[in-house]
Amino acid sequence: MRVLIPDAQFPSGPDIELAALPEAEFMIHRAKDPLQIPDGVWAKADAVLVNHEMTIDRAVAAKLVRARMVVRFGAGFDNIDLAACAERGIAVSNVPDYGTEEVANHAIACTLALRRGLPTYTEMLALDPVGGWRWEVAPLVKRLTGQTFAIVGLGRIGRAAAARARAFGFNVAYYDPYLRADDPRAVAYLRFEDLYAMLGEADIVSLHCPLTRETHGLMGEGALARMKKGAILVNTARGPIVDTGALLKSIEQGHVGGAALDVLPKEPPDPDDPLVAAYRVPPSWLAGRLILSPHAAFYSPESWYDLRFKAAETAGLFLKENRLRNCVNYHLFQAGALPDNEIT
Repeated sequence: MRVLIPDAQFPSGPDIELAALPEAEFMIHRAKDPLQIPDGVWAKADAVLVNHEMTIDRAVAAKLVRARMVVRFGAGFDNIDLAACAERGIAVSNVPDYGTEEVANHAIACTLALRRGLPTYTEMLALDPVGGWRWEVAPLVKRLTGQTFAIVGLGRIGRAAAARARAFGFNVAYYDPYLRADDPRAVAYLRFEDLYAMLGEADIVSLHCPLTRETHGLMGEGALARMKKGAILVNTARGPIVDTGALLKSIEQGHVGGAALDVLPKEPPDPDDPLVAAYRVPPSWLAGRLILSPHAAFYSPESWYDLRFKAAETAGLFLKENRLRNCVNYHLFQAGALPDNEIT
């Protein structure tokens, strides 16, 4: 069997993938544009393991004449046309359980960094160890106990973040219109039926929802205006969920207190993007109020291994045993076209 990785992120060979699927021949490319890969390569693949840099749209799906499966290296799958794949009999799966702990920890770490003033203290002491020895200048420091940590999207990662936030003394609230109010995984937290109502009560807003047509631009000018004055926005989900221009404007106007963004609408970002430019040379009103990280919330050596191993394993289970795991376009197939979905 041949497995294509069109946008490989690892610098060496597919050693982890081979550990999971030793029978396979892995065709490794490091492209971002599908046109950089010959049509004949796409046509040979029995399965495709794809990262976030390559789009599997309708035109690419048409090239997959042998493929039975596409597996997304990660939880999000907004770069894959699920319907186009289903029309060609291609199952699409993701890997939702590889970095839950890391992303939840990253969201909490960003929250603690801003609420404890670490960016301000680090910068001031690096510039002037004597004159910068001041504890009162960090703009967002507050006691955590009793503050409201509000989560948008109480899925696997959202629940992990909720448990950690509660351990730090936060009151935890959530908005998730797709989760039943009586779901036992959610009943311990305060549910909001209206996003804007929750934003008005939240001291921290942490995003853990997928990128869909519904959530694209969700945190735009209107939603940011509804946030509680001085609140912090944390995004470890997907960049396009947040309108970064509106966010920067809100911080400048003194409404949103600050933000921590692990993801941006364009990655890597344009250095001249207003938010990125302001981050590099922060004006006084932005100092200590913004943290950026390079889409790294998912990462640890352990999660990186799990991601690669599980992606290859998922493809192997289907190709060898007809066992379907974590299929995200199952609902688009006609009844009986695929085996019963196995969720692990």
